[in-house]
Amino acid sequence: MSEYAAPDVEAIEQVIATVERAQNQELTDEFLGLFREDAIWTTGSGRRLFGRDAIAAFTRQTLPGGMTDATVTFRLEHLLFIRPDVAAVKVRQIYRTAAGPDAGTPLWVMAKEDGRWLLTACQNTAAPVDELPPSSTGRPIFSPGA
Repeated sequence: MSEYAAPDVEAIEQVIATVERAQNQELTDEFLGLFREDAIWTTGSGRRLFGRDAIAAFTRQTLPGGMTDATVTFRLEHLLFIRPDVAAVKVRQIYRTAAGPDAGTPLWVMAKEDGRWLLTACQNTAAPVDELPPSSTGRPIFSPGA
């Protein structure tokens, strides 16, 4: 990793931690503040959202109450600096619900603007079934109808 990367890695890890906190605590505005105005977001169920306004409308509809009896953890799995101000960020996502755990494997392309790393083009994808946590009995989050 290049010399410029160490503080950037920490800043990207902070964005991941903020996503986790915002989702667990249902902090809609904190979550939305992490996106560029023209961001693209594809949800775990494949819904495509273009622009922060569309992401905000979806988030305001789904996040409040969406984490009732559930928690999620995120951890950095892989980081590729495409250039000093653009990074591909592979995240490991584990949901824990009453129905059991589920796993996601999001890819976030992030851009550094005015010293801040922002979510730019993001795809949330279910992890393969063989990567689910051992106690998993199904797909409570990433089921086809979710």
